[in-house]
Amino acid sequence: MTVAPGAEPRARRDVSGRTRPSLVYLLVAVVGAAAFLFPFWVPVEASIGSAHAGDAPIVTAAVASLVVAAVTLEVRRGTMNGAAIALLGVLSASAALGRLLDLPGGGSGIFFLVVLAGAAFGPRFGLLLGLCSMATSALLTGGVGPWLPFQMLALGWLGAGAGGIGRLTARLPRRVEVAALAGYGWGWGFLYGAIMNLWFWPYAIGAGPLSWQPGLSLAETLSHYWRFYVVTSFPWDAAGALANAVLIVLTGGALLASMRRFAGRLDPVVELEPLASRPEAAGAQLGS
Repeated sequence: MTVAPGAEPRARRDVSGRTRPSLVYLLVAVVGAAAFLFPFWVPVEASIGSAHAGDAPIVTAAVASLVVAAVTLEVRRGTMNGAAIALLGVLSASAALGRLLDLPGGGSGIFFLVVLAGAAFGPRFGLLLGLCSMATSALLTGGVGPWLPFQMLALGWLGAGAGGIGRLTARLPRRVEVAALAGYGWGWGFLYGAIMNLWFWPYAIGAGPLSWQPGLSLAETLSHYWRFYVVTSFPWDAAGALANAVLIVLTGGALLASMRRFAGRLDPVVELEPLASRPEAAGAQLGS
């Protein structure tokens, strides 16, 4: 079989264009998991206020660099354009403002919009939205500290997961989809709190049943953490989880319909290709 001139290089470019952004998103997950878990590998006893004080700026810089790299690669491959970037900025600001809502039980209005937008626009957009929304909200509320990169990562993972759920529920009746997303938001109300406790819990080394200490097995570590979570976080997270579900039920139908219509206008995006790389263009140049 004869391969058309330029077809093989173009195929390699297509594969590379798909692979490089995926590697960046994978790095976000790897960097995030390592940031949360490395205190278990390199134990350091410190107060809660000084947890990650030395490495948090490095994690923040790494995550911010990966976000810039992801957006740059998406623009270069043609899957994100100016409208998508503007939408990302508007939704990030809107979600950040939602965090200012004083909901009963300490719930936050930042989560429901990230869930709905992630479901409408996909996992990659949801990941970027979660990261950017939390960074924006920290600037608005003055909540900049060593905990910020961990909040960004946890919210980014929530948005990415919502994108995966949205792909599975897109063809379901709207009420069923909203119910599924409400259940997802409810579950993440607990999961987000459980993940966020890990940014400081390994530093509070002690001998009690609520603390962690080097040498504990995985089962013992999970047992100690479960006791700590139930005592310190479960009631608070239960209120936040309920707030997430209620807000998604109340707003999900209208917001999903609007965002899905807008998502349809963003796709497909034409990937531009240099003129000289096209076989027909090369033949035209030779014949001229």
